[in-house]
Amino acid sequence: MSYSHHSVSIHFANAMLKGARLKGLNEQQLMLESGLNRELLSNHEVRITPMQLSRLVQSIQRHGDDDYICLGSQPSRHGVFGVMAKLVIHSTNLREVYKHAVHFYNLVVPASHLSFTESGDTATFTLTLTDPDKDPDFALLDYLLLLWHRFPSWLIGQRIPLKQVSFRHSKPAHFEEYRLMFPCPAVYNQPVNSFSFDRSILSAPVVQTQQNLSSYLRRAPLDWFKRQSYYPVYTRKVIDYLESSDSMADTSMEDIAGQIHTTTRTLRRKLDEEGTSFQDLKDSVRRDEAIHLLSQPNLPISRIARMLGFAESAAFTRAFKHWTGISPSTYRKSKS
Repeated sequence: MSYSHHSVSIHFANAMLKGARLKGLNEQQLMLESGLNRELLSNHEVRITPMQLSRLVQSIQRHGDDDYICLGSQPSRHGVFGVMAKLVIHSTNLREVYKHAVHFYNLVVPASHLSFTESGDTATFTLTLTDPDKDPDFALLDYLLLLWHRFPSWLIGQRIPLKQVSFRHSKPAHFEEYRLMFPCPAVYNQPVNSFSFDRSILSAPVVQTQQNLSSYLRRAPLDWFKRQSYYPVYTRKVIDYLESSDSMADTSMEDIAGQIHTTTRTLRRKLDEEGTSFQDLKDSVRRDEAIHLLSQPNLPISRIARMLGFAESAAFTRAFKHWTGISPSTYRKSKS
């Protein structure tokens, strides 16, 4: 089997629900519609699927009538993003997409100010929230920066290679999530919130159509939450190999070292220099796949254990509890 499913920190769900509570939305209804539960939300080690987070965002936007998930200084009426998308899809190229989108949002959404600049060989998109105190956990900021990278990338049919993402705030507790969200280095305590990329891609033509946009908008924001990881060189090579493996449980460091034409000793040293280890990466991939499989209620836990290479369910239970703080049965029960 191939391991290509990813998970998201519960941090984002908690931060978004905090804003929804302050707006007086029915939290129980939001959790029910997104497949979440108080037991899941209370454990900060737990991870959820991109689908769960996507459903939560959709639910908050719909019930709060606010594309800015109840965390902006003022609401951005639900549907504003869709209107903008239908306008910019007629743009000729990526440059026009950013220019038209920034102009539109600055006219109709007072909760933020966007800017798009070109200098030398670099293009920069900048986002300022008019009242950042309304977003103390940076959930809205993270969400919007993700949106303004992923949506334009979809329009031109290729990922925009980012040079850097910058944040005004200090490194947050959930900083590890940024390398899963933004495929580039992240820097903190900067003058503005922004991301930059090579200016040459601005001439890339818009390839999506009005017909494609309708299904894209129905899925949004699910596609934005799927991983586009930025990792150092050897970490990325190991993860790629593990995720494509038909039998990850049997995959050893020796196997991967041979595939990338290096020695086991060198690979271990390179991973150590990059701040990780083979076992940590293997556990991360297995954890995310376990979370995905546990979201399928008709799949027995004993079978999931075998699919992930555990000889017995008890061993899988111990590993999952080590990864997330709760057992597989508790995780599944809390989602039902």
